[in-house]
Formats: sequence, structure tokens, C-alpha cells
Amino acid sequence: MTDDNGNGGATENTVRSNGTANREADEPGQIWRKLKALLFGGEEDNSLRAQIEEVIDEHENDAESDSSEDGDISPVEVEMLRNLLHFSDNRVDDIAVPRADIIAIEVSAPFSEFVDIFSEHGHSRIPVYRDNLDTIIGMIHIKDIFAIVAKGGTPPTDITPLLRQPRFVPESMGVLDLLAEMRATRTHLAIIIDEYSGTEGLLTIEDIVEEIVGEIEDEHDDEPIPMLVQRASGIWEVDARAELDDVGKEIDPALEEIDEDVDTIGGLAFVLAGHIPTQGEILEHPSGWRLEIREADDRKVRKLRLHPPEEPVGTEA
Repeated sequence: MTDDNGNGGATENTVRSNGTANREADEPGQIWRKLKALLFGGEEDNSLRAQIEEVIDEHENDAESDSSEDGDISPVEVEMLRNLLHFSDNRVDDIAVPRADIIAIEVSAPFSEFVDIFSEHGHSRIPVYRDNLDTIIGMIHIKDIFAIVAKGGTPPTDITPLLRQPRFVPESMGVLDLLAEMRATRTHLAIIIDEYSGTEGLLTIEDIVEEIVGEIEDEHDDEPIPMLVQRASGIWEVDARAELDDVGKEIDPALEEIDEDVDTIGGLAFVLAGHIPTQGEILEHPSGWRLEIREADDRKVRKLRLHPPEEPVGTEA
């Protein structure tokens, strides 16, 4: 009941205060609901992503200032949340295994080669092509091959009845869209095609999940080999797949300066040569760096050695 002394106003202020406190107490719940809406669909404001990232930043700052390790969100969870926030920014060609690294087999290969390729590489699914990699006609699963081996069955002369169909998707497709499609169709392997319907790359469910949780390695994975290794006298051994951005940051920003649209040091070598470079060829970069082709075949460059610019001979005063 309200009296003339303003007790009603005090009560109203108390209600407002309690309402504010309740809203503040519910704020974490609102954040997680918004996060779920962002990840799994919902009509949220475009700034939601930034708001969530700001909350994560605040949490990390609080965690750094607090010596206690009893935080409600672990560093691993924070990293996964960050990955999730930017997950939908990626296109499939951003994270796909590039064409040059695809392990595949020709459909007419003898059965023994199918057994060998699974034994050598440890993959559970291998693309199968006819004539060349631009004509992938299906994929073969390891259990279909080794079921025949385990039972001592007669090796088939025609492998096509065992083929399964991967997803064929354009390189511009979003990673989140592909994940939804692969889940809906229960397909674990996708072939990325370019604008000319040629094979651009390959993606598996594991590749996509790794974008969220980080690298997943098993007993078949080799130890990672550094892309850039410095040697004596300023010389660098470089994998041709190394990104030009990384080369510029680690070695010399001048190596990034190229008019053509190339992403890797191998692509830069192709541009400088005007053809597919051959092993032993030395290419001159405008900055003075020399690119020595250490390993190459008739399709691509694999390894390079970068020689630094020669120091100009000084003149005596």
C-alpha cells in the first residue's frame, strides 16, 4: 500500500532494483542463448558475433588477472568458442586439401593397388578417378576392400560395384553449409570443384571438425614438417605450399610483392618462370632473392631454396 510519505516510490525503486538485478543475473544465460542462436540458427542482430567475442575477451582478461585456475571456462573451450564464431566465415576452398595433395587411385588399377594405397596412407576413404583427377567417379571405403581380403575372397576385376558417391560441391560453398549437407546425406567426403568443373580439392568431416576443435592427429599421421627452415648464410629451405603471407612475415616482406594473384611460394615460382619450373632452375625475384627449385615434377614445384640478395659492394670513402 502506498502512503503519503513516498513509501510506494521506495517500493517501486526496490522492484526496479530487483528487476535490474534479475536481468543482470540472467545475462550469462542470455549470452549462451544468443550463442546457440548464432550457431544453430536464429534471428539475431548482426552485431551478436562481436558482442560474444567481446564477452570472451573480457573473460580472458579476467582470467589473466586472477591467479586462480578455477575458471568456469577453460582456455581450450575459449579457443573453440573463437573458432566457432569465425567458422561460418570460411569457404570450402579455404580449408580443403589442395588438389596436389589428394591421394586417389585410377578405377582400372588392379585390386592389389587398392590394398596397397590403403595400407600406405591409412585413409578410410580414397577417391577413385577415370583417366585423370578431374574425372572422379566415386570413392572406395577401406572396409569394402578389406572385407574381401579378410574373407579370402576372389579379388574383383571391376571395382565399380564397390564405389560410393562423395559430395561434389563448388569451391565458393560455405563450410557451414557443407557440414550441414554432409550430415544430412551421411557423407564423410566431399570433392571441391572449380568453375570449370575440375577437381580443386578435397574435404572430409574430420577436416571440418578440426576447424573448431583444432588438429586431430592419430597413429597414422606423420610428424608435421616445418614449411620454412632457416639454414646458414641466410638461406631458407621452403615447402612450395608455404603461404606468401607467412614467407613475407618470416623471411622478407619483399617476397610478397607480386602483381599476380598467387597465394603460395610455389605459385610465385610459376609466375617468375612463366612456366612450370624444373628441378635445378634458379629464378630471380625483383627484390634480389633467388628461388632455386629443389624438387619438382612435370606438374608442380615441391621444394625450393631461397638465397638472400647479395650485399652491394661498398665503396671506400
